Amino acid sequence: MSLDMGALPQEVFHRRFGQGTRPVFAVHCSLAHSGAWRGLVAALGEDAVSCGAFDMLSHGKSPDWDGQGLLQQRNAEAGLHLLSAEVEAAGAPVDLIGHSFGATVALAMAQARPDLVRTLTLIEPVLFAAASARDPAALAQMRADHMAVREPFAAGDVELATRLFNRAWGTGHPKWPDLPETARAAMIRSFPAVMDCDSQVYDDAAGLLAPGALEALAMPVLLMQGGATQPIMSAVTQALSARMPEAQVAVIEGAGHMVPVTHPEAVAEVLRSFWP
Repeated sequence: MSLDMGALPQEVFHRRFGQGTRPVFAVHCSLAHSGAWRGLVAALGEDAVSCGAFDMLSHGKSPDWDGQGLLQQRNAEAGLHLLSAEVEAAGAPVDLIGHSFGATVALAMAQARPDLVRTLTLIEPVLFAAASARDPAALAQMRADHMAVREPFAAGDVELATRLFNRAWGTGHPKWPDLPETARAAMIRSFPAVMDCDSQVYDDAAGLLAPGALEALAMPVLLMQGGATQPIMSAVTQALSARMPEAQVAVIEGAGHMVPVTHPEAVAEVLRSFWP
């Protein structure tokens, strides 16, 4: 994946949680925003970590993606602009965490600038293309299931498509009708950009899985998934970890795709053991 580090990226909203001495940088999942990390930071201890996070383009308080390039790439460029400042302030590489689509963005960031990353944690990375060789049937089923979302979206019913996507990948509660109107509106606003990422997660349009790309990551890598997540995620986790020289896998039993939100204490415990 080639990132244009010379150009100024789209400006994104960013914030910080915690006042601790361990610097962390985090990238949230689709249809969420940087505030999704609040619970995990609390579980890690606000006096233990200082976590920088940003709202991806078309999410939260960040502007809409301008439609140029690949959204995965554009978010990685925006994230690296902030991460570089984090590292400069810390005087050393920092721990990078990403969840879901944000994990694919974090992976792109680590591949582009491994010198900025002390450790890399990928929680439920939705890089479905990684499953193509290990479990092609799971990938085919995921593509077929995704049509339940793609078809109403193509027909112009963005709200229904967003609702179905949230049902498949969200926490499961509260139900869509019980969500605040502002929360539903925020997800509907983000959803067209999410749909533009199909080529990146299903076909690896950005080349994150290119020969040698994963093997070149020398930093410690943690791949984390929920024990009750979508079936394809085990194949993705196994495929990625098999190609990373310093990778380990953690499974949070009973958790689904939104494990850092629903099980922050369990995730924090694993991170404490993983971090050097």
